[in-house]
Amino acid sequence: MMDANTSLKDLQADFLAGSSTSMPIVGTVYWLVVLVASLYLPINTVAYIVLIGSGMILPGGLLLDKARGLNKTQRGDPKNPLMPMFIKGTAVVVLTWPLVITAAQIAQDPNIIILGGAVLMALVWIPYGSAANDPVGMQHAVGRSIACYFAFWFAPAPYKAAAVSAVVVASYMFTFLRMKRPV
Repeated sequence: MMDANTSLKDLQADFLAGSSTSMPIVGTVYWLVVLVASLYLPINTVAYIVLIGSGMILPGGLLLDKARGLNKTQRGDPKNPLMPMFIKGTAVVVLTWPLVITAAQIAQDPNIIILGGAVLMALVWIPYGSAANDPVGMQHAVGRSIACYFAFWFAPAPYKAAAVSAVVVASYMFTFLRMKRPV
């Protein structure tokens, strides 16, 4: 039971115990779809996939949890203050999407939507890593962001979206190998 005397270490252990890999699995599948789409569809269509699909990762993760028989209400203390802090941290991603959309409109380059989505969604890993006491969260966010910028800057124009998407998928693979698992 959580109370004012619960240590940060215990709060983090409880947060991790209530976590699953479902959202990262859905995120990986989502970015694989973006990667394949970027090779066959017009870049404007791919940008819409990124814009619309980014909002599907959370509900997709919850559905996958349910399909896997993982009931979130039975794991972790609902009074753990790290969960609302994590949610507030992820709200930053939603609040910065208009900046990415505006930049893409000004530059008239839909590839900026793909880059922006890849970087913004990487930022979710920072509050996750803090809440779960898992350094892979910061490693994922920083490594993925920097690698996506390089992919965007140096990939030939028709392959920018594919290069950024491939970086995201590779980042997830790195993260799956290293992230802490619920005990």
